[in-house]
Amino acid sequence: MKISANIVTYTLKRPFTISRGSRTTAEVIQVSIEKNGKVGVGECSPTGRYGESFDSVLAEIESVNNTLFDRTSLKSFLRPGAARNGLDCALWDLETDNFPDNFSLPKTIQTAMTVSIGSPQDMADEAKGYVEQGATLIKVKLDADLVYERLAAVRAVAPDTTLVVDANEAWGSLDIATTLNQITLLNIAMVEQPLPADNDEGLRNIASPIPLCADESCHTADDVIALVDKYQMVNIKLDKTGGLTAAFELEQAARTAGLQIMVGCMLGSSIAMRAALPVAATAIMVDLDGAFLISDDIDNGLHYQRGNIVLR
Repeated sequence: MKISANIVTYTLKRPFTISRGSRTTAEVIQVSIEKNGKVGVGECSPTGRYGESFDSVLAEIESVNNTLFDRTSLKSFLRPGAARNGLDCALWDLETDNFPDNFSLPKTIQTAMTVSIGSPQDMADEAKGYVEQGATLIKVKLDADLVYERLAAVRAVAPDTTLVVDANEAWGSLDIATTLNQITLLNIAMVEQPLPADNDEGLRNIASPIPLCADESCHTADDVIALVDKYQMVNIKLDKTGGLTAAFELEQAARTAGLQIMVGCMLGSSIAMRAALPVAATAIMVDLDGAFLISDDIDNGLHYQRGNIVLR
């Protein structure tokens, strides 16, 4: 089994801004595994928020080169994270003919289209563009500034669209109960990770009028028990779980605990988005627009139309 890994840079169609910063490109690591004349490919995105760098992830991948492993034993070699994700997804691609089509995926999967942080007018303009393209689910990135004003501007141009909010841990300085009650007036369907992962215990003591989704607070199945009574939903991302194999485990644990399933992504190409489709197919909410946000996706990438990933 031969492993290779390379850094690939994609260009974003427009700057992508969240509470932790802004980007104009999406850098990822593409992983290839060759075995018995067949090649499987995976893609992962190192995340500084989780203590990863491109050097550290490449080193993790290299550490298992010339080692015999499968998707099960890989978990004993590498921690959850980007490196294991790239390798796990490459193994799925290598071992499974027509991956992921053989999971009996639906013809279309609705995906959120993401509005990044900007002025209320800029965010409204971006949302209006998605609405005009037919999107019915919009995810609004926010920090702690102008929360209501930004959301109101988006709602004004998307009156019939389902809106969800992603605070990326940025609301620690706000009165959470008051903020949630204020934005309830704008018919918000869900709020993702309002407080920092290491300081979200306060969510247990509020009766949120809006469902809350754990993102940074939820990486693997081991995290689920601590989320109950704080969140109603978990955002499963393969770069957090360490691949599709562990994503299935997290999905099962979350459902058993009574939590709903969202599937999300880091920025990346259709290689990364496709790998998450088997879990996304049965999720209540999907945010796999990463490949739509780049201008130079891979050949034969996913087809996005009217806010849906069209698979057939």
